[in-house]
Amino acid sequence: MLKGEVGVVGLGVMGYGFAMNFEENGYVVSVTNWEKDILRVLEEPKSDKNLIISDNLVDFVESLEKPRKIFLFVKAGKPTEDTIDKLIPLLDNEDILIDGGNTHFKNSIEKTNEIEKKGIHYIGMGVSGGEEGARYGAALMPSGDPVAYGKIDKMLSDIAAKAPQDGEPCVTYIGPKGSGHFTKIVHNGIEYSDSQLIAEAYFIMRYFLKLSVEEIAAYFKVWNSGELNSYLIEITSEILSAYDEKTGKPMIDIILDKAGSKGTGKWASQIALDLHMPLSVVTEAVFVRYVSELKEERLQASNILNPPTNNQFSGNVEDYVEKIRKALYFSKIISYAQGFALYSKANEEYSWELDNYKIAKIFRAGCVIRAELLDKIADAYQQNKKLPNILVDSYFSKIVNEYQEDTRSIIVDSIKNGIPVTGFTSAIGYFDNYRRENISANLVQAQRDYFGAHTFERIDALGNYHHEWQ
Repeated sequence: MLKGEVGVVGLGVMGYGFAMNFEENGYVVSVTNWEKDILRVLEEPKSDKNLIISDNLVDFVESLEKPRKIFLFVKAGKPTEDTIDKLIPLLDNEDILIDGGNTHFKNSIEKTNEIEKKGIHYIGMGVSGGEEGARYGAALMPSGDPVAYGKIDKMLSDIAAKAPQDGEPCVTYIGPKGSGHFTKIVHNGIEYSDSQLIAEAYFIMRYFLKLSVEEIAAYFKVWNSGELNSYLIEITSEILSAYDEKTGKPMIDIILDKAGSKGTGKWASQIALDLHMPLSVVTEAVFVRYVSELKEERLQASNILNPPTNNQFSGNVEDYVEKIRKALYFSKIISYAQGFALYSKANEEYSWELDNYKIAKIFRAGCVIRAELLDKIADAYQQNKKLPNILVDSYFSKIVNEYQEDTRSIIVDSIKNGIPVTGFTSAIGYFDNYRRENISANLVQAQRDYFGAHTFERIDALGNYHHEWQ
């Protein structure tokens, strides 16, 4: 009797895509789903897919060859918990559960501990790439028992995205339990900031330079052929080129300015706060989404709070657009620098060995933040594995030093004209704090010692001191 080589539980957007991806790469795939409609569709006579379809978990588990390799693509949280609780009694020692959902890394650690006590392996795997990635190749971030990973590494390499530069699969063993989902959370945080920075560049061109949507789309298309080359820049050009059939207007003009979120950006910011690491560009991007949700309040405020006196743009458009491009690249570098520094900090906190070189390599295709920039980041960490921050790498230091003046110019003009550039401003603020030998924190610490006797360190002696201020 034919047995499934791999099993998929949950045939939503991601699970269905992965099941088809496995099948088209030559695997016999066992599938099951709580809602049965999709199972009936897969059973249609015209389907020639190499699938084994089960209506319940008992039949599903029995349909798989041992040791079983089961991928879970169930909604994170209670649905995943409930599914695992129902699966565990049906499994044998050495079977492998792979959680491909958006699970918080701390929950992933807890679940690994719980499941491995029962002799079953648990792989927490971050996945980025959305529906298209699941179907045709995503960036995969598996973590957990390295022996268990060794039993699934080939199949993951088969279905992962392939980097166009060298054809390498965008998957690598990330590290111990929890680290795969951690890596995914930080990835999503960078995604939040990337989207926000691009949106700010668009907004400046639209509402300060007064360019048409078509003109802006053309600039983004050109940008995508240079150092800004990335998935998000590419789709932005396509978004701005799309029109609504109903009204004939650009699609961007009929979309309400309320941006949703699923929580991973917030998780990234919370993690950074817990680890005492600045992730300011990501955090500001999260806050802007929250502000966007206050649509009714903003409508009222727009009739009460005045904009600054409008200063019409009167310079050379081409030159100014180039300044915006530089400001965008500068700010993107800052955001990626913060994200990868957070990976390094996690190694200290959790005794992991996250490899920033390998992480940058697997982000080069399949995932949402894929960009030419990641090749440069990989190069930087290949040259110096212990690099504290990519800003001190020779390539990146040269770029940010050169582009900072145009970034400052764009920010000043935007503030003068009431154009919100929270992401750009956050990026230059971090840059200015990071590049200075001395910052204002000594006064903050003096205040803390004054009102709370929290002590301070001296510049001329070791140890902690307290001053009698009154």
